[in-house]
Amino acid sequence: ARATQGHIGRARRLATDERARARRAAVLKVPLRVADVGGCLKAAQELIDTATEDAKQLAEEVDAKETEDLKAALGAAAGGRMPRGTAGAMKELEDKQKRRKTRTQRDSLDLALTELTGFYRDVLALQLGSRIAIANVDVQDTLDRIVESSTPAQTLRRIDAVIACRRAMDRNVAPLLAVEAMTMSLRAG
Repeated sequence: ARATQGHIGRARRLATDERARARRAAVLKVPLRVADVGGCLKAAQELIDTATEDAKQLAEEVDAKETEDLKAALGAAAGGRMPRGTAGAMKELEDKQKRRKTRTQRDSLDLALTELTGFYRDVLALQLGSRIAIANVDVQDTLDRIVESSTPAQTLRRIDAVIACRRAMDRNVAPLLAVEAMTMSLRAG
């Protein structure tokens, strides 16, 4: 619950889903991986790949069932051809599934960016000697390394870089481009 800053749905998912815990751990290692340009680009690509894999997994679970249900509703025989006049309905379903996959990918990226923002919030709190509860106590060693190697001004610029990435994605900038720009800004501090 502390790691999700009180978000009950995310807390439940972290508690029950090993893959969700692994993704969170990978995201929280990004600040240590942006020491050089290659590391920045690789970290960005991995964030995008993870989000794409999440979207693909969800699509595989839901899309096949939706497609079969629609085919049955339209009167397709098992393994047979679709009746005339049903191609439009099938195309509409495919378009809906494609939009959902894109939205899922962006939601997954947004969750990763939320994790990064929380991480840098904790760094800033430690740098300023605040008494607020640290959300990411499970990566205290990483927090300490970033606290010691940067200033509060750099941390604020890093938070701004994460926020700028979210805004860019809201404006439909290509996700890889937005995340690469962010990781390069995280490096620069």
